[in-house]
Amino acid sequence: MSSFAIAVTAISILLAMLVVRIPVAVAMMAVGIAGYISLAGWMPLLSYAKTSSYYAFYNYDLSVIPMFLLMGQFASRAGLSRALFDAANTFLGHRKGGVAMAAIGGCAGFGAICGSSLATAATMGQVALPELERYRYSGALATGALAAGGTLGILIPPSVVLVIYAISVEANIVTMFQAALIPGILAAAGYMLTIAIYVRISPASGPVGPRAGSAQRWRAVIETWPVLLIFTLVIGGIYFGVFTPTEGAAVGAFGIAIIAVWRGGMRLDGFIDCIKGAAVSSAMIFMILLGADFFNAFLGLSRMPMDLAEMIGGSGFAPVTVLMVILVLYLALGCVMDSLSMILLTIPVFWPIVAVLDFGMPEDDLKMWFGIIVLIVVEVGLITPPVGLNVFVINSMAPKVRMRETFAGVMPFLASDVIRVLLLLLFPALTLTLPHLLK
Repeated sequence: MSSFAIAVTAISILLAMLVVRIPVAVAMMAVGIAGYISLAGWMPLLSYAKTSSYYAFYNYDLSVIPMFLLMGQFASRAGLSRALFDAANTFLGHRKGGVAMAAIGGCAGFGAICGSSLATAATMGQVALPELERYRYSGALATGALAAGGTLGILIPPSVVLVIYAISVEANIVTMFQAALIPGILAAAGYMLTIAIYVRISPASGPVGPRAGSAQRWRAVIETWPVLLIFTLVIGGIYFGVFTPTEGAAVGAFGIAIIAVWRGGMRLDGFIDCIKGAAVSSAMIFMILLGADFFNAFLGLSRMPMDLAEMIGGSGFAPVTVLMVILVLYLALGCVMDSLSMILLTIPVFWPIVAVLDFGMPEDDLKMWFGIIVLIVVEVGLITPPVGLNVFVINSMAPKVRMRETFAGVMPFLASDVIRVLLLLLFPALTLTLPHLLK
């Protein structure tokens, strides 16, 4: 059997292991080790393994991950999700579908200091679901909006998945954060517009809430100043080169920890819980990274990504056609794995293919444009039937809502995502303008 055929077989086995819910890190490591042995033997594997752990983790850029995770833990403890939702609700709650729009705004704000889609969905679900139920929103709209809003945690900087992508393709983390900002804002605006259309088609789904007075609005805005301050400090400092992403994440984690203590949401036991939570999440991510390292070493040895890139490059297919096929594959993979695993598994295969195609832009721009589009499609996978992780998270928090209703509720938001992907494909400037302006 040729090395290419061995690689294809190994990927098929890996996907089958993921379907039966074998942990991603274990599956990638097992397949990578077995494939490496089949191509090179035991001794080369042992020679590689003795240094692979060090070289997998010595990259300084990886230190940003535990810092951003810790910042998200402190933000949850500080009760900032409640403040963000309340502020958005005072301005939007009196409109049709306004409370659902406020949930989207809260998800966008919390995603900007959390960086995790599942954490954003779970945290905002606890805050917003009771309010949506109190105002008699339909179960489909309430859970669908929160499941979709949670995906903003992947795209709006800082994003752990965006960091992993940047490291995988050797892109600059700062420029990737810059490239994600406008598409992230478009996502939040698109979801709010979707809600506005939804409640006009089905007025009973999103009743009007009470109008907040000026004093109440000012109090709500004042409650959110820590979020605005931290986001401006961290993201602004990173964008303008005041400090590196790791330094910015450390500043953000320290600042939100102070806020959590000041607001009375964290004592010593809470601080220890936050450290443990960030440590567990970091360990999980780094274990997946180690498994991906063995798997990618096997793929490199098989030359499968390079051979595939040469085959497609010489096939005569239009670059956009190849890209669309890749995006469809991402949607399919979203049914069996999470966003981080998808990035680690697929980028070593897909990026060499995209890199040899002529999209009429420099390689650095192509990394940003392709990465943002991929992240959006990965984000769509989190709410796509039959397996959408965000849908399951939100539905588990709403026992009165059937799973079928939640999936029906996310369908209009999926349509919004499709339109957004098409806009970014047709107008790369939406992704590339901000990084170019801030050079």
